[in-house]
Amino acid sequence: MISKNTICLWYDGTALEAAKFYAETFPDSAVGAVLRAPGDYPSGKQGDVLTVRFTVMGIPCLGLNGGPAFRHSEAFSFQVATDDQAETGRLWKTIVGNGGQESACGWCKDKWGLSWQITPRALTAAITDPDPAAARRAFEAMMEMTKIDIAAIEAARRG
Repeated sequence: MISKNTICLWYDGTALEAAKFYAETFPDSAVGAVLRAPGDYPSGKQGDVLTVRFTVMGIPCLGLNGGPAFRHSEAFSFQVATDDQAETGRLWKTIVGNGGQESACGWCKDKWGLSWQITPRALTAAITDPDPAAARRAFEAMMEMTKIDIAAIEAARRG
């Protein structure tokens, strides 16, 4: 059954590769239907993969091989809440180590240019601490990081 609301992500001929990577990387993710073009189109030929239905952590997505006209930007990203440093590190390493790139404050991009914010739940708890000084210390520590270091966030929170 097709979801009523689906995120459509544009790729330049690599939608199936991306969908397989996400399905292997994230829990509750899978590759679904692959639609091959029934005829030639501006950026492809009959039989090429046109769209791929997939889920990323339960979120329905459609990968569209629409050509190079539109690129991913930080204006759209997935935020992944992690439970511990091991999960944070595994996801970070998998995304960045597969041709992606690091950014600041827990953000990284995959090799297709899609942005991911790998956010430990401990970070969210720390920067929303009811003690404004503790929240500020944790926030300032985060601002100095690429991949989030939970122990460093918790130490900053404690002061």
